[in-house]
Amino acid sequence: MSKSLKRVRAALDAANVTADVRETALARTAADAAAALGCTVDQIAKSIVLRGETSGEAVLFVTAGGQQVDLAAAAALAGEPLGKADAALIRAQTGFAIGGVSPVGHVNPARAWFDRTLLEFDMIWAAAGTPHHVFGLAPKEMLQISGAQLADFRVI
Repeated sequence: MSKSLKRVRAALDAANVTADVRETALARTAADAAAALGCTVDQIAKSIVLRGETSGEAVLFVTAGGQQVDLAAAAALAGEPLGKADAALIRAQTGFAIGGVSPVGHVNPARAWFDRTLLEFDMIWAAAGTPHHVFGLAPKEMLQISGAQLADFRVI
């Protein structure tokens, strides 16, 4: 078991939640994960990591798989302009590689926001630290254990 997957499992255990952790052939994109799980793409909670242009820190937006982050709305929430985070920043801040960023288990927790769209489902799925692992939870549980704030930041 990879260190990243172990960290996600430890975060889930520490939060005292029972998550359905699954290995998939590949879940690097929301569409891949949805196809592997047999769910809708919006049931995939994708972790979008952006770079705070003033702070230089990673900022996390957990959004429904079929949605896009509205950069202006996200920047307003973050209180600073946002840009693309590179792989090195993402790894340093979260401890995960691109394609496996989980909303939980970060080595250095980032400021985070959670898309309201995800609350429309009974079960949602997120990366579990690798491009080959996902975990499923009720959206309210994922919101709570992620430490994210509920917000509207998607392109409409």
